[in-house]
Amino acid sequence: MDVSTLVESGKKYLDDGDYNSALSFFDQALSIEPINADLWNLKGIALRSLGRYDEASDCYNKSLEIEPRDTESS
Repeated sequence: MDVSTLVESGKKYLDDGDYNSALSFFDQALSIEPINADLWNLKGIALRSLGRYDEASDCYNKSLEIEPRDTESS
């Protein structure tokens, strides 16, 4: 699967409230594109939704390291 397909699937699961599945798709996408600020932000959203706040914060920080002016980073 390509990154865009993985991201779209992850977003669908995120919208449906299936955060574990969303996280799985975002992790797969990050294995292909590890330096993608938007992917780190999406992973952070999934983790935050699962109550995994410290891990979510790490993802948001990683997103900002990659793109310091990222206004979408939670």
